[in-house]
Amino acid sequence: MASKQFDPASGTRDFLAGELRRRERVFAAARGVFERYGFEPLQTPAFERLETLTGKYGDEGDKLIFKILRRGEHEASGEADLALRYDLTVPLARVVAAYGSRLPSPYKRYAIGPVWRADRPGKGRFREFTQCDVDVVGSRSPLVEAEVVCAGADALDAMGVTAYTILINSRQALNGLMEVYDVPAELAPAALITLDKLDKLAPAQVVAELVEGRGLAQATASSLVEDLTAEDAVARMRKVLADHEAGRVGLAEVDRLLELAGPHIGQERIRFAPSLVRGLDYYTGAIWEVTAPGMPGSIASGGRYDHLIETLGGPDLPACGFSLGVERILGILMDGDEGAAVIDVAVTVMEEEHSTEATRLVGGLRRAGLTAEVYLGGSRKFAKQLKWAADRGARFAILSGPSERTDGVVTVRDMSSGEQERITVSDVFTHLMNRCAM
Repeated sequence: MASKQFDPASGTRDFLAGELRRRERVFAAARGVFERYGFEPLQTPAFERLETLTGKYGDEGDKLIFKILRRGEHEASGEADLALRYDLTVPLARVVAAYGSRLPSPYKRYAIGPVWRADRPGKGRFREFTQCDVDVVGSRSPLVEAEVVCAGADALDAMGVTAYTILINSRQALNGLMEVYDVPAELAPAALITLDKLDKLAPAQVVAELVEGRGLAQATASSLVEDLTAEDAVARMRKVLADHEAGRVGLAEVDRLLELAGPHIGQERIRFAPSLVRGLDYYTGAIWEVTAPGMPGSIASGGRYDHLIETLGGPDLPACGFSLGVERILGILMDGDEGAAVIDVAVTVMEEEHSTEATRLVGGLRRAGLTAEVYLGGSRKFAKQLKWAADRGARFAILSGPSERTDGVVTVRDMSSGEQERITVSDVFTHLMNRCAM
């Protein structure tokens, strides 16, 4: 058994070639969709100033920020001044606050990169994981929500996820709900965080936490949970918010998003979900989560956050985003192709004294635009080198023994069919380019 000292830190992973290729294909699929939508790439540092991150994710979120202790002469203080980024949204807000005049308006950006949370590791839950985000900054048009939701949905389709549901709600509608149920303003944010657990806990457990942990009256907590989990929850929410101005605005946000995005995504894959909350403090309008069969929790989420940039000292610009949880998405994609290496040509080296010729061959193949490798092992056994070519996923192998050199040819072996043909050295590059293009 391998020593624990060689294991990666808890909540992190090593990605060997096969899994890394699989991940890169998912990233490439998302990147291709985002580029077609006109989103621009953005890359920010892995860590931010601690003050930039704190106060943006709610009390529970702030507890999961990975803090970096002060260094040098301040190390003994045990204080932190930096932190690993918690998500890709707050760094975006900082960038807009810093470079606003140099960015297009509206600013459409996408980002793919790792984030860190000091969470308890578990199955499908990591301390270091990758997010894949699209955001639009600078417009209050409802077309923005539709744009990012449709881009996120198309990215999921491109990744190979087809069975999913986008759940829609509005923070304005939820805030109106808190007022209609007479939840004190100072208790409302914490109550919403607890209501956000309705997809994880039984209704009775949520009621208990609202009463014992958040200070709501038993009758209020019971009525809230009952209405949000009822089969006719949509009708109940519309009824109780009928006379509440902000609540009606929130419902209108939901309806407009369904109207704009539904035809593109498919009406059966997007719906209003009154119990959806989203626990982050910075959301201000429409919010959404994406669920998939057999996967607890969400595989993607997002919403409108119109005042986050202002809280960082920048202008008060509206913003909206969609974040895809790459780790969970990879977890539900079908197994089978684990990203095995696939190269065009494997060049064997049957005799050490002819390695210069093999090197020249592989160099010519690469200059011709083909992916090619030369055998680097010490064995000169034919069977072992063929096995190496097969393990590398080579489409063709070049064999060159004494008889080939005498005739000025090489043997090209089709690794799938086993068929072989002798090709002159001068023609082998064109021959293999044509074969690999088929």
